[in-house]
Amino acid sequence: MAVQHLRLDGDPVLREAAAPVVQFDASLTALIADLFATMYAAKGRGLAAPQVGVSQRVFVIDTTWKDAAPHPVAFVNPEIIAAASVLRQGPEGCLSIPDRTFNVLRPVWVDLGWTSPAGIGQTARFDGISAVCVCHELDHLNGVLITDSGTEI
Repeated sequence: MAVQHLRLDGDPVLREAAAPVVQFDASLTALIADLFATMYAAKGRGLAAPQVGVSQRVFVIDTTWKDAAPHPVAFVNPEIIAAASVLRQGPEGCLSIPDRTFNVLRPVWVDLGWTSPAGIGQTARFDGISAVCVCHELDHLNGVLITDSGTEI
């Protein structure tokens, strides 16, 4: 587990659609460990593989660790299955766009499907900050940044 160099806005890897993961092996396990180490070191709540220069459909989140017990979750090949029609605008920061905040419109909940690092299919509903976080990180996997959809505040 190693803290990786964060890619910043302007790096081409942040604008690529990431490739699906096809091998669930030790290199995926190592990538996920590095993503968590990097996210915690940078004091973030989520981090996508492209943000450390790896164009694969993987991201991690832990929306509770700053205020309560940690609850780390890794997502491989995630997809939104359903989303609320009700949207809420709120402030978001991004580790790849330091020292800037944007108001971004997001659904109040999303149902997400993904594969666990062990290769097991998962589904769950996320709401509140967790919905914001999974949508934000999924955007990274599609080459989208908050500068595209938000208004700087």
